[in-house]
Amino acid sequence: MSNPNMIPDPILAGLAGGWKVIDGATLAEDRTLEADVVIVGSGAGGGVSAEILSRSGLKVLIVEEGALKSSKDFKMREAEAYPSLYQESAARKTADKAINILQGRTVGGSTTVNWTSSFRTPTPTLDYWHKHYGLKDYTPEALAPWFLMMEQRLNVSTWLTPPNENNDLLKRGAAKLGIPAAAIMRNVKGCWNLGYCGMGCPTNAKQSMLVTTIPAALDQGATLVTHARAEHLVFKGDKVDSLVCSALDAGGIVASGRRLTLRARHFVIAGGAINSPALLLRSKAPDPHGLLGKRTFLHPTVISAAMFTQRVDGFAGAPQTIYSDHFMETQAIDGPIGYKLEAPPLHPLLLSTTMAGYGAAHAETMRQFPHVHALLALLRDGFHEQSPGGSVGLAANGAPVLDYPISRFVWDGVKRAHLTMAEIQFAAGAKTVQPVHEQAAPYASWLDARKAIETLSYEPHITRVVSAHVMGGCTMSDDVRLGVVSSKGRYHGITNLSVHDGSLFPTSIGANPQLSIYGITARLASLLAQDLTGKPAARLVA
Repeated sequence: MSNPNMIPDPILAGLAGGWKVIDGATLAEDRTLEADVVIVGSGAGGGVSAEILSRSGLKVLIVEEGALKSSKDFKMREAEAYPSLYQESAARKTADKAINILQGRTVGGSTTVNWTSSFRTPTPTLDYWHKHYGLKDYTPEALAPWFLMMEQRLNVSTWLTPPNENNDLLKRGAAKLGIPAAAIMRNVKGCWNLGYCGMGCPTNAKQSMLVTTIPAALDQGATLVTHARAEHLVFKGDKVDSLVCSALDAGGIVASGRRLTLRARHFVIAGGAINSPALLLRSKAPDPHGLLGKRTFLHPTVISAAMFTQRVDGFAGAPQTIYSDHFMETQAIDGPIGYKLEAPPLHPLLLSTTMAGYGAAHAETMRQFPHVHALLALLRDGFHEQSPGGSVGLAANGAPVLDYPISRFVWDGVKRAHLTMAEIQFAAGAKTVQPVHEQAAPYASWLDARKAIETLSYEPHITRVVSAHVMGGCTMSDDVRLGVVSSKGRYHGITNLSVHDGSLFPTSIGANPQLSIYGITARLASLLAQDLTGKPAARLVA
């Protein structure tokens, strides 16, 4: 008997109902396909664009490098999820291998595997964009209707269920120190509070693109092509003539030798802030000011682990439900780098590969896994001349490579974040606290931890840095000396090419980026739909 609380699987229902889905791995010959709009990528930007454009009466074709999965494939097992749902099996790294990057690689992109945290773009970030990049239409007031539309479409609301112990420790520790903390809004509907969001939602409660906008677009007659790697755009004059894609094998890694040629009136690039600049670089897109791929930003993220007497069970219950912006809001946006505090979920594989140390000490930490607590700090990069971010380039085989040097300015923020997190964890009752740093040890008191953290060597590889947020590389500005694309998302110098993803952002945003991408690309897709049809764009409703 089926569970009455289980949300029906829209993928199985849609496939049975005749959706147009082409699996590139099954192609026996080269294919040419045509549409009004080709969208590269099916994540936050691509998914929102696909629904708006298809509901506006346009013939849409969505290209995705990953596979089409559904809840029947999500078994809450790390060993299965990371290779099948993430870029480079959840082991994508910067050029020097110093920063590990988590990005989705499946239909729905990172929205299929993220932890559901939903924040509007912070006002100080938008003010900075207006002042430095001339983005006058990107004020909180101008974007509010777009954020509201997407919040309603994706059921973004405050999570009212009591936090799990992992998150409540952040709340309790912060409260003892007088540090404000609050609940995080989440894009879920009928959530079972399992805690395995990063492995794909097995109940279809997470309102990712996989179960919302992509099915809606397919219901409107859109075509989805999976296992297809966008290789390069073919330009003719000031227009894109076609997109050439390589079909991949069933494993999604090796090219099968079959080619797809996609033609359209308009092309939307939404492959994410590493893959989108890389595609444009491979295509030799116009770049007269050398901006393409530059100013690519992570939220460099550092972690503090603590051991508690009671069980924390960081794997159980909704992830990331409490946050604090105190150390951003009290920090001038162009001053010393600020940071956001959150409590990540803990699963054995992710924890064991992220924790510093080795041998007996590492094994002892894993033996006490149920008692481990973690905090993370997201550093707000990109607002100071000493935090210029990184740049996307190409390897010899055309694959994207992100070079991301970390300046002393950023390392100063890392040290301050380690101090903050340790103090909060001790205030919450931790037995020991250990910053995730190769030179750090478990410290039994705040005094010992503070002394040690002040003397740690902050360098790549020694200090563990990770990120699940990539932004920039196709900077948005109407000034061609500052931006690759216009404030409407149109690529400068090419009349039928747009970018609709987080690569548009001129800086990092200082918050988990999915809702920012939803709202901003909803605006851009609506403007594009009106330009292509001559009629107002369709509005999205839940």
